[in-house]
Amino acid sequence: MKAVFFAKHGGVDTLVWGDFPTPTPGPGETRVRVKACGLNRLDLLLRQGTPGLSVPLPHVLGADVAGETEDGRRVLVAPGLSCGVCRACESGNDHLCDLYDILGQSSNGGYAEFVKVPERNLLPLPDGIPFEEAAAFPLVFMTAWHTLIGLAALNRGETALIHAAGSGVGVAAIQIAKERGARVITTVGAPWKKEKALALGAERVVLRTEEDLPAAVAEWTGQRGVDVALDTVGQATFETSLLCLRKGGRLIACGSSSGREAKFDLRTLFGKNITVFGARMAPRRALDDVFTLYKSGRLRPVIDRVFPLADAARAQAHLQENKNFGKVVLSVD
Repeated sequence: MKAVFFAKHGGVDTLVWGDFPTPTPGPGETRVRVKACGLNRLDLLLRQGTPGLSVPLPHVLGADVAGETEDGRRVLVAPGLSCGVCRACESGNDHLCDLYDILGQSSNGGYAEFVKVPERNLLPLPDGIPFEEAAAFPLVFMTAWHTLIGLAALNRGETALIHAAGSGVGVAAIQIAKERGARVITTVGAPWKKEKALALGAERVVLRTEEDLPAAVAEWTGQRGVDVALDTVGQATFETSLLCLRKGGRLIACGSSSGREAKFDLRTLFGKNITVFGARMAPRRALDDVFTLYKSGRLRPVIDRVFPLADAARAQAHLQENKNFGKVVLSVD
């Protein structure tokens, strides 16, 4: 089969378009003909080589897959892989499984014509949903749903700070918060992204390079602070997120795109009685729940650009340079 893969860590120039062994399904597995695959920041980290994120080489990336089974079923692939039999999996917390993995990390993913996945990871995809749109959905929407609803229990009438409106999780989180009846303040890194964030449902958009975020939050909330802060950025924003929260607020940390080490005054944390949640991915039930809202038309992924699979290097460069608002998707034809 044709695939995009890399045999060594490095820049986008390490991505190779060429022949790769077609996967052979084992017991309980299904081979899916990939129609579209969404990109994630994880792809960049794995390709670059990041401590703690080891991958077998040569390797095919890609967690978000939509396609067809060999018997003709249209499917969306749940990106979380687990053993399915341990205590965590049986209790519905499969993301806590000791063997938990993400498609395209330890296993080969969707930057290819075919991918093999457990049959239990397949969700039926309605005919009216385009493959490219579906591939922009799973990882970021299940993460946003789990963090805002499953962990922080965001309620109607509350306020939420969502960093990086143009990111995949940001786009999903703004919609989910609005669907929940919450008010949203968000951040962007470029002026042209402000209108797009407002169109998604944010009430206030802060341009990071020109405005002081804690001051903007204080003004917007009447000096109270936000109830919930969703931080996908990490090192550059963690302390700021704490400062933006009200007393008794909730912070969810689920990314480290700006760095892995955060420094902050502990007195801000305990002095304001802040609850901090850490989240890597989400349980499968989160995807099932949010997928129901997607199929009903109440949530929609935002696609920034679609690239042919062979142009995966250009697609990753586009994402890495923050030129996107919404998801970057590969079309596999």
